[in-house]
Amino acid sequence: MNRFFTTVSTKAEGDVYSVLLDGRALKTPAKVPLHLPTKALAEAIADEWDRQPDKIIPALMPLMQTAATAIDRVATQRERVIEDIVAYGGSDLLCYRATHPASLVTRQIAAWDPVLEWIRGRHQVTLTVTNRIAHVPQPPEALAKMAAVVATQNNMTLAPLYNITALCGSLVVALGVLDGRLTAEEAFEISELDETHTMEFWGADAEAVTRRKNNKESLIASTRFLQLCDIIIA
Repeated sequence: MNRFFTTVSTKAEGDVYSVLLDGRALKTPAKVPLHLPTKALAEAIADEWDRQPDKIIPALMPLMQTAATAIDRVATQRERVIEDIVAYGGSDLLCYRATHPASLVTRQIAAWDPVLEWIRGRHQVTLTVTNRIAHVPQPPEALAKMAAVVATQNNMTLAPLYNITALCGSLVVALGVLDGRLTAEEAFEISELDETHTMEFWGADAEAVTRRKNNKESLIASTRFLQLCDIIIA
């Protein structure tokens, strides 16, 4: 699609904000008004539109995509989204540990144990850690407590929270980002620890490098979205 607008601006409408292209308020792909919770988020999305070249490139607008997802998809299937997020807690990456080599075991302990200790203190969630490959059920009360935290989030929060959880394979890490305990960069390093270790020993192929680059950029964008919504402090 060619760029079809000249000016980009924002407008306050009661307690929400809109982005305007040539004075016309933006809507989502489902034709729902793009109502945003903060001025900062509206201005950031307006900047994404204003930076578009001659042709519209959606990949260059991660904040816009997240907001549209929250409105068009999360709002229409909120309970399903919450269930999908919480499901990651049942097989959380941080709970499955290597038995060898010793260097990887040591790095997992150093990087992952503090985050598990954090969620134990912050949300009174104690998860079972295992060296087995097979799935190990987590305590129902632990999953219920994490589910309660997720269920209290609004739709604008659930969209980036889902993305962070899926990218990291860890609800614990995602809740750490949500709480401001972890930065996007720290979340990336924690969740990519195993692959980083492998790449250091065996080298990296181009596909893996590209995947990691895209994942890190997506994590950074999702975390920034939460900051712009005043959910976490920059």
